[in-house]
Order: sequence, then C-alpha cells, then structure tokens
Amino acid sequence: KLNSAYGKGKGTLNGKEINGSDIEAAMGTNRNPEELAEMWESWHSNVGAPMKDDYARMVEIANEGAKELGFADVGAMWRSGYDMSADDFAKLTDKLWAQVKPLYDQLHCYTRDKLNEKYGDAVQPEAGPIRADLLGNMWAQEWGNIYDIVAPAGAGDIGYDTTELLKAKDYDAIKMVKAGEGFFSSLGFEPLPDTFWKRSLFTKPADREVVCHASAWDIDNKDDIRIKMCIKVNGDDFTTIHHELGHNYYQRAYNGLTYLQLDGANDGFHEAIGDAVALSMTPEYLVQIGLLDPAKVPSADKDIGLLLRQAMDKVAFLPFGLLVDKWRWGVFNGEIKPADYTTAWHDLKLEYQGITPPVERPADAFDPGAKYHIPGNTPYSRYFLARILQFQFYKAACDAAGWKGPLHRCSFYGNKQVGAKLNAMLEMGASKPWPDALEAFTGTREMDGSAMISYFAPLMDWLKEENKGKSCGW
Repeated sequence: KLNSAYGKGKGTLNGKEINGSDIEAAMGTNRNPEELAEMWESWHSNVGAPMKDDYARMVEIANEGAKELGFADVGAMWRSGYDMSADDFAKLTDKLWAQVKPLYDQLHCYTRDKLNEKYGDAVQPEAGPIRADLLGNMWAQEWGNIYDIVAPAGAGDIGYDTTELLKAKDYDAIKMVKAGEGFFSSLGFEPLPDTFWKRSLFTKPADREVVCHASAWDIDNKDDIRIKMCIKVNGDDFTTIHHELGHNYYQRAYNGLTYLQLDGANDGFHEAIGDAVALSMTPEYLVQIGLLDPAKVPSADKDIGLLLRQAMDKVAFLPFGLLVDKWRWGVFNGEIKPADYTTAWHDLKLEYQGITPPVERPADAFDPGAKYHIPGNTPYSRYFLARILQFQFYKAACDAAGWKGPLHRCSFYGNKQVGAKLNAMLEMGASKPWPDALEAFTGTREMDGSAMISYFAPLMDWLKEENKGKSCGW
C-alpha cells in the first residue's frame, strides 16, 4: 500500500498536478525559486503526510518480525548483513564519512556561494545552510542538475553534453540499453538473454501508472534478468542504465551458488558494480562508442569542470546516503517517535547535509515518506557504501589496466583482463565474507575513502582556492 501510494504520488506546478517522474525532471531544470518551493512543498505534503500512520504501523509489524528472528529491531537486522556487529558497522560508516567530509564541506561552501550570486540574499543567504529546493533535486541528494549555476569560468563548458549527443545520434531507450550491454560485453561478459529484451520495462506505459523508480530484477535466480525503468533520452538515464545493468550482470555471475549465497558480498557491492562502470564513461569512452567526435574531447584545462560535474552528484550524495538510515535506525529502535518523524529528519539533513526546507514544515507532516526508499522500506546504507566502494573498484580496475594518467580520465572499456578479475569477484556472490570478495578485486580487505579522495584531488585544491576568505560551514 505504501509503495502504491508513492507510485501514484502527485505534486503541483503553478497549481496544476504533475506526476513523480515529471516533477523530478522539472526540479532539475526549473530556476524559479517560487515554483521550486511549490513543487518541493506539494510533493512532500501530498506524498508524505497521508502515509504517516501506515508507515508507523509498518515499523511496528516489521520490528515484531525482526525480533522473532533474534534481532533487537529492523535496523539491527539490516546492519547484520555486513559480517560485523551493528555497532561496528555504524562506526565504519562514521569513519568513512570522516574521510570524505572535508571534500563535501568545500563543495557545500562553493555551491552556496554560487546560489547566493544567482538568487540573492533573500532566497539563498551567503552563510548558513542551503535551501533544499535550489539544488536541482527533490531531496537535495545529488546536485549535478544545477551544474550550469556553479560551472567555473572558462573551464565550465566541458565541450559536450551527453543528453545532446544521445539525441543527435537518434538514441532511443533500447539503443541506450544496448550501449550499456556493450560496455559489459567489451570486458568479456556474455550478452544479455533474449528474454531480457522481451520482458524488461524500458519506457513508461501509456495506459497505466507504474513505479518509475529504476530497478533491476532477477526473477528466477538463473537467467530471467530484467530492468524496470521509464527511460528518458538523457545523460542521467544513460548513466542509470549502466548502473542497473551492473546488478543484472552480478546476479547472473553468482547464479550457480546455493540459495543462501545468491546475493552480493554485501549490498553496497551490488550498488557499486554498475557505478564503477559508469565512472568509466569518460569522454574517451564516448568516443570509442561513437557518441563523441574525437576532436571534441575536452582538453586537460577542462578537468576541473569535469570533476566538479561529477562531484555535484557523487560527493554531494554522501551525507544524504548516510542520514537516511541514521534516521531509520532511530525510528526502528524507538528513539525517534512518530510525532517527531519530520523534525528528526530535517535535523539530520541540517547536521549532515547543511540544508534546510524552503518553507516551515508542520508537525503532522511526514517528509521522509516523500523519498521512495522510505515507503519502499529499502535499506539505504548500501548507497553510501557504494559511493565509496565504486571509487575503490574503479581505481583497482584502472590499476589492473595499467592506467598511468590522472585517475578521473581512466576508462577500462574493452579491457578483458579487468573483466576477468571483476568476474572472479562477482562469481563469489555471498559465499564468502565481503572482505574476501573485496580483496579478490582490489587487493585490500578494508573499505576506504582514499580512492575517492585521489579521484577528486585536483578539484579539492581548486575549491580551497575558490573558498578562500569565505565563512564555510553552517
């Protein structure tokens, strides 16, 4: 019922109803602060508030089930999937966050300054938190859609726009998915089965409402793998396709294992595989698949622009990826009561992300419910870990490919050695503790944020220079 309520959710724009996938797209392109506030407020109020009582009841039922299985609560049950105690897992996520937080803080400072320049003090003050609806995303979880506002002078135009390239080459949904398949084939993986093409949902049906949130499916634990997406021809969805296919290739790699081992080494691995591939979607890769003219490959002086565009999604996401489950751990263990759901949510968003709602939120709101994974009851720490792990995987792949240049320019497209090494990790599924799987591919047993820091090192230096004399923090 909660899933369905989310799928049918509508917000408004200029007083007219607008559905979930359209309002998400509009949040990325609209630059009118009043309309952004209206979309943000209407979506959070219309989708979240009505499901609050059902959500609180679901928490009770789910906790009963978790206790019957021997766990303190659902949060503890989720954390148990990491081959360590629930407390140690929480400490690990905090340690990883501490590694990457300085980079986020610099990005926040720079972005707030640019928003202040664009909108003025009345909309976005030059100090304090950032107004949530100005960041190009309904949850302020990724900021790449407002790259045009923050692009650095001179280096800002990276010379191409993936959305425009796809349209110029007449890509449609199927052709985009075929390109994603092509990446994995280039590493030596078998093509996707015919059933994938017949049974997947690639575009939004005209005759019914569906949950458009992209997902990957393994129906029979053998070879009936599919994706479910309402693909739009744009750069974001092109990246998402590579991500979702990562799940499918992982599912197929471990399908020979016993039932209890049919899963990723931990759920962060599952999310990180496709993302590591997506990091390899460099300008050089776009040339290799015929999307980008070799003469249009951005020169090294555009690297800050390329890195900033990546950071606006990858780095901006980190605190959000962490706080969703911090909120739920508190909900499941009883520290956060239904009356405080929304207050606690925005307190965490302020503490970790440094953002604030565009309008006052009433006590009876249920703003967390406006994020798919809350009514869908999908654990979220995996996405935080995946942001860290994907850079670890990517760096390991680039090292295996013998890459020598700046890390962010590496593409391992077409490298069969990397494919063989990757497959060795994927085939292990959940048959070994995750440090074993991590070691098989990266040579280390520790999840570590340093590969991400290396990737963004040139950007970090540049941001520090840009932020000199500003009062960073909130």
